[in-house]
Amino acid sequence: MATEEKLEATQGGMNMSTKTAALKADKKKTGWFSNIRYDLKNNKALCLLCLPMIIWFLVFAYTPLVYLVVAFKKYSAVAGLWGSEWVGLKNFEAFFGSTNFLNVTYNTVVLNAMFIVATMFFSIIIAIAISEIHGKIYKKTVQSVVILPHFISWTVIALLCESLLKTNNGFVNNIIVSLGGKKINFFQNASVWPTLLTILRVWQGAGYGSIVYLATITGIDQSIYEAARIDGASRAQCIWYITLPVLRTTAMLLFIMNVGKIFNGDFGMIYNLVGSNTLLYKTTDVIDTYVYRMLVESTNIGQSTAVSLWQSVMGLLIVLGTNALARKVEPDSALF
Repeated sequence: MATEEKLEATQGGMNMSTKTAALKADKKKTGWFSNIRYDLKNNKALCLLCLPMIIWFLVFAYTPLVYLVVAFKKYSAVAGLWGSEWVGLKNFEAFFGSTNFLNVTYNTVVLNAMFIVATMFFSIIIAIAISEIHGKIYKKTVQSVVILPHFISWTVIALLCESLLKTNNGFVNNIIVSLGGKKINFFQNASVWPTLLTILRVWQGAGYGSIVYLATITGIDQSIYEAARIDGASRAQCIWYITLPVLRTTAMLLFIMNVGKIFNGDFGMIYNLVGSNTLLYKTTDVIDTYVYRMLVESTNIGQSTAVSLWQSVMGLLIVLGTNALARKVEPDSALF
């Protein structure tokens, strides 16, 4: 009997190893190259639809990568890309050795971290609130209102802020004075701007960001909610135990994608709201605005390219690290 059991165990182990080998062979056969070849053969119409996007990425995203070599040269328009003097890492040393390096890096990371966390939090809140509205017309109206700020340019928002935040007769300062407080000179007080920028980013982007979460909530089977209500679950309990767990994977995926841009400051937002106000640079000057000033003031294309390359490499490393962490905590939410 013992011999038979050992034999069965051995055969079972062989069957398992055979299945594992077969699965690995199937994975090799169904690699990304095989999938592309299959789609080109059987889904020609869909591939044709993708062609404009592929051309766009090749022209505007991959072709400019050739010019990253400028980061290692003292670029001269007369000598051209390949004729310019090779300086190695001197452009990087100039940035890392400058007094602005730590300040602009800190501001970029901290501001983006505040933007990501606050916008994600309020996007989820808005999506849940809209999903709980039952009136169809009212629901569509609310959704349109919260999404609308996304389509207002930062130039217009900057003009509105200038009027609202004036020291004399500004709307915000008038309210502060009416409540017994003292006027705040917003355009000379750098400490208030991280909070102010975060509020503006949430107002402008949280509604638009809620679309993805709302789509996820819409995909939840309504019979799950009905079963929960029959068992006596309140609306808050349905949100806590059903809606939020479903949103976790989507939130993690979007978080990883946003973290990849944590070293890229929102130039349009910062430049339009702050402009050339040096009094606010301490808390608002980010890498992108620093690179812009470097180009305008010194026309040193090599140094500005070096800073941009450093931004991209750091963003890539952070995405890889965040994705690896997410794969361990929540495998379904990882990008790859």
